Amino acid sequence: MNSLTKLTAISPIDGRYRNTTEDLADYFSESALINYRVLVEIEYFIALCEWPLPQLKTVNHSVFPALRDIYEKFTEEDAQKIKDIEKITNHDVKAVEYFIKEKFDALKLNEQKEFIHFGLTSQDINNTAIPLSIMNAMSDKIMPELEDIIDLLTELSDQWKDVSMLARTHGQPASPTRLGKEIEVFAVRLKNQVKQLKAVPYSAKFGGATGNMNAHNVAYPRIDWLKFATIFVNEKLDLHRSHPTTQIEHYDNFAAFCDAFKRINTILIDLDRDIWQYISMEYFKQKIKVGEIGSSAMPHKVNPIDFENSEGNLGIANALFEHFSAKLPISRLQRDLTDSTVLRNVGVPLAHSLIAFASLKKGLGKLILNKEALERDLENNWAVVAEAIQTVLRREGYPKPYEALKELTRTNSHITKQSIAAFIDTLNVSDAIKSELKNISPSNFTGI
Repeated sequence: MNSLTKLTAISPIDGRYRNTTEDLADYFSESALINYRVLVEIEYFIALCEWPLPQLKTVNHSVFPALRDIYEKFTEEDAQKIKDIEKITNHDVKAVEYFIKEKFDALKLNEQKEFIHFGLTSQDINNTAIPLSIMNAMSDKIMPELEDIIDLLTELSDQWKDVSMLARTHGQPASPTRLGKEIEVFAVRLKNQVKQLKAVPYSAKFGGATGNMNAHNVAYPRIDWLKFATIFVNEKLDLHRSHPTTQIEHYDNFAAFCDAFKRINTILIDLDRDIWQYISMEYFKQKIKVGEIGSSAMPHKVNPIDFENSEGNLGIANALFEHFSAKLPISRLQRDLTDSTVLRNVGVPLAHSLIAFASLKKGLGKLILNKEALERDLENNWAVVAEAIQTVLRREGYPKPYEALKELTRTNSHITKQSIAAFIDTLNVSDAIKSELKNISPSNFTGI
């Protein structure tokens, strides 16, 4: 059997694009998931000691740093040991419990080790470990890349704020705009959607076999277990505890997270396609790197591959986000297992998004503004000032100005500066108004 390398990996996330995505292994690999499970189990035990549970009052709190070392210094060898235990138990979370019990023996906590995983079900661990990994990956790796894109777009919009550009609506020449403003549109859209994404809580389920803290309550009926669980999840893990629940998290907020992320990616697809189009219209040239080849057959070509790569990966990410948001909130009765296998893929759309972000940033960094092409397009489309002229004529009470401009622009195959000026001279308006109209050009009719 082939060993797993960048060349033998089935997924391009772990193969071709490994250099871009490898940091996400710390959050979404099998080893990372196991590590996060260990973290939750250890912190849960410490929380029981701090509550305190009667049988754990004697635990010396000085042992807590050594307990935290179990997950903070977690190694790939530790993960393999847990996988070896799983071969016997055929249960991934139970294997984690047994691994920690071995560690407790070494720390002389053998009398307290039955309080590891006390009263819990697997989903109390999975439904805290996974949102914790998502939250950390977002703050550490994903969000900084997305905010870099927003910063870059903001910078470009300022750099190009005075560059006049022919707009196109329905693919046809329309009232001119400014390139910087068009880029700013995307920056503002992204900022607004990032706010919504950040507002979605990272929700977690923690409540025993069917969400009611049954086992906890029967063992210690005088303890306020709901209060304990809420403090543990909200304050110790910095997540948001869902209550009430079934055996599993209901994933409504995670669905909202997926939908919010999908909207961000959709905006970026829109940006990718617009920049691609501007390149095809020669509004932008691209920096050429020595040795790079644009086409295997056509030596002259410099293809907009970064924007195409970005668009493709965003599409894959969104397909998975859409499946997650549609599937995960649905579970038969108090629980079925379909969420488990789906959640194991949670890092996949985030990885494809990260690949897309990197490609988009690379592409934006290669753009060279071709002002000559923008100016040429404006000069070749004097017909677009017709809107300006007819609006000023409306202001002056001129009869049927729209119809007059419509007749001019539709009966002349090519409108030029000269033909516009000649038309203005035929108008029954003052010389001052004629001068005002003649001062309007495609380059300065760009609005606010």
